[in-house]
Amino acid sequence: MNLSQNNINVKNLILHNYIFKDKYINNLILFLFFLILTFTLLLPNEFFSMRILHSISFQMPELGILTLAMMVALISGGLNLTIIATTNLAAITMAYIFHNYLPINPNSDSYYFIFILVLLSGLIVCLSIGFINGFITAYIGVHPILVTLGTMTIFDGVSIYVTRGGTVSGFPNEIIFLGNGIIFGLPVPMIIFILCCIMCTVIMNYTAFGLYVYNIGSNELATKYSGVNTKKVILNVYILSGFLCFFVALITMGRFNSASAANSQSFILLTVLVAFLGGVDPFGGFGKIFGMFLALIILQITSSAFNLLGLSPHLTLAIWGIILIFVLSLAFIKDNITRIIIIFKKL
Repeated sequence: MNLSQNNINVKNLILHNYIFKDKYINNLILFLFFLILTFTLLLPNEFFSMRILHSISFQMPELGILTLAMMVALISGGLNLTIIATTNLAAITMAYIFHNYLPINPNSDSYYFIFILVLLSGLIVCLSIGFINGFITAYIGVHPILVTLGTMTIFDGVSIYVTRGGTVSGFPNEIIFLGNGIIFGLPVPMIIFILCCIMCTVIMNYTAFGLYVYNIGSNELATKYSGVNTKKVILNVYILSGFLCFFVALITMGRFNSASAANSQSFILLTVLVAFLGGVDPFGGFGKIFGMFLALIILQITSSAFNLLGLSPHLTLAIWGIILIFVLSLAFIKDNITRIIIIFKKL
């Protein structure tokens, strides 16, 4: 059997495992139904109100897209700690150009030309940071945790220096609409999030690049020996991660009408929590966008229900951690129930 046939067999095996052996998703679905039933009984007249659904639709996209940016790096066996720094620096860059160069009159001939240039500047910032992270990781060989920790510190410092620790506010209506607008009854941020999920699903599940990312996360050395340019793939992973941060920058600018180095700083570890709760393997090589989406819904439903019950938001964070440990433990127990029974019989 030649090398190309071996590669095809390996790819088919990975796809088979990916599609048919994901019992963890079933656990998430069952747990989600359990939460919905529980909170419906506790809050029969409030839980499914339009106010709650509207709140979830506006709160979920920001964390969701940031989790996508973290998730693609985790699947490759890496990590991207710069997603928040990338988002904030892109937002601050666009904010300053808006204030200094965008004409006040929206009917001006140069208004939309400069508006597009502003968006391109933010996109270039995100892609450039992704390129820097990917290049140092892939071609220089520094561990992604060290690389992204270093670049996170650098770009956070740049953002704080530029803003002097303050905020830049006051954006055009087009930007405000991206964070607060509604189209066909759906919040614009949710529409952007859904489109990002579809894009990442297509890339990760139906392209050679996505397959290579899973392969690298499973076994980078074997993937390299099979003829894949693993360095180029890893570089593109971090560029894709940076690209996703651009959409978060637009949403946060519109939603809060401000840009700051302090925005969303609490989300960095939450993205890791959501990714792992959604079924991403901590060692890389496995993870589904749908699982991440379910994890987000579980956490947002829990947060909203706790608010309705009058519980402290600080307790909500603790419950999120408990949910992660519980679901992961449940999956382990279900997969190893026979072994566990044997161990207890021996005691």
